[in-house]
Amino acid sequence: MSVSAARSVPALLDVLRDLQSSTNLVAFVTDLFGADTFDAPKQLGIPHYMFFPSNLSLLSLLLHLPTLDATTSCEYRDLPGPLELPGCVPIPGKDLLHPLQDRSNECYKWMVHHGRRYREAEGILVNTFDAMEPGAAKILREKEPGRPPVYPIGPLIQTVSPAGLEGSECLKWLDVQPRGSVLFVSFGSGGTLPKAQLWELALGLEMSGQRFLWVARSPSDSGETSGSYFSAQSKGDPFGYLPEGFVPRTKDRGLVVPSWAPQIQVLAHGATAGFLMHCGWNSTLESVVNGVPMIAWPLYAEQRQNAVMLVKGVKAALRPKEGEDGLVRREEIARVVKELMEGEEGKRVRSRVKELQEAGIKGLEEDGLAYKTLKEVANKWKGLN
Repeated sequence: MSVSAARSVPALLDVLRDLQSSTNLVAFVTDLFGADTFDAPKQLGIPHYMFFPSNLSLLSLLLHLPTLDATTSCEYRDLPGPLELPGCVPIPGKDLLHPLQDRSNECYKWMVHHGRRYREAEGILVNTFDAMEPGAAKILREKEPGRPPVYPIGPLIQTVSPAGLEGSECLKWLDVQPRGSVLFVSFGSGGTLPKAQLWELALGLEMSGQRFLWVARSPSDSGETSGSYFSAQSKGDPFGYLPEGFVPRTKDRGLVVPSWAPQIQVLAHGATAGFLMHCGWNSTLESVVNGVPMIAWPLYAEQRQNAVMLVKGVKAALRPKEGEDGLVRREEIARVVKELMEGEEGKRVRSRVKELQEAGIKGLEEDGLAYKTLKEVANKWKGLN
C-alpha cells in the first residue's frame, strides 16, 4: 500500500490539476499509508491533511517512531519496560504494532518513514473521541511546534452492512434469543485462527454454557492470523475443522455461521450482550457505539496494543490469558466468557462501555466535541478561521 501510494504521485498531480481548474478545491486528505502522496498537493499549493482511521495511541507511537528508531538499539520486544508515550497507556514492547516487531524488515522502515512524513500534514483527523483516550486527547489537542494539529472526530462507523451480503439467518436466530444473552464471536474481515486454537475456542464456548453467535473461518495452517485479509470468505468449510459433535451439542444455544455476519446489525440487536473480538479499531468503535462490552483477542496489525489500551486504560474489555505456547485454553476461554456475561467484573466493564457509548454519541451531536472539532477543520477549508 505504501509503495502504491508513492508511485501514484504523478497521476495524482494530473487529477488535482483537473480538480483545481474545475472546482473550488480546498483540501487534499489521504490516509495513514498515503503520506508520500503529500508531494502532489504540496506542488500545487493545496492544503494537505491526513485521515487516521485508528486511535491516538497508535498515532502517538508513529509520530514518536523516528526518534525511537534513532535512540533504541534493541528490538522493542526486548525493552526493559513498557513504552510510555505522553498521555497513553504504557504498552509492552511485544504488544506494539506488528510491523515494528522486526526492525530489519522493510515494513518497519516504511513505518518509520511514514512517522516522519506525518509531521508534514497540515492537520490529522483521527477516528476516536476524547472520552475513549482522555490523556492522549488532552496532549495531542495542544499545539506543539513541529507537530500538526490533531482533530479527534469520531466515533465514525458504518451504520448499514455492505449491500448484497445476506445475514438474515443470524438476525432471525437472534430474534428468538432472550434479551442480553448472546456473545457475538468474530475476528473481523481478515482474522483467522490456527487449527489448535479454533478447536480450543469451540470447546471453551461450549464449556462456558453461554449463548453464542460465532462467525467461523477455516483455520490458517501456516499460523498466519491475517489469512483472510484480502477476502472475507473462508478458504474452506470451517465446519469441517470444528470438534466432532460440537454443532449438534450446542445447537440449542449457539449458532455457527461461515465467513461473514452483518456485524452492525448483530451488535445493535437487543439479544447481543458481549463481543469476543480481534480489537480492530472499526469493530471496537462499533461495539462501543452500540454499548456492547468486549473480550479482547488481538491477532495482527495494531490489535495487540489496542487490546492493552482497552483492558488497562479504557477498561472496556476483558482479556483471556495465553499459555506459554501462545494458545488460549478452553478453560480460560470459558472463564472469561462467563465473567463477561455474568460476573462482577463483567458488570463493571458493561457499565463503562455504556458511559463511553453516551459520550461518543453526544460528541457527534451538533453541540458535541467531535462535531465542533470537525466544524473547526471545515471552517479552515472554507477560509473562515
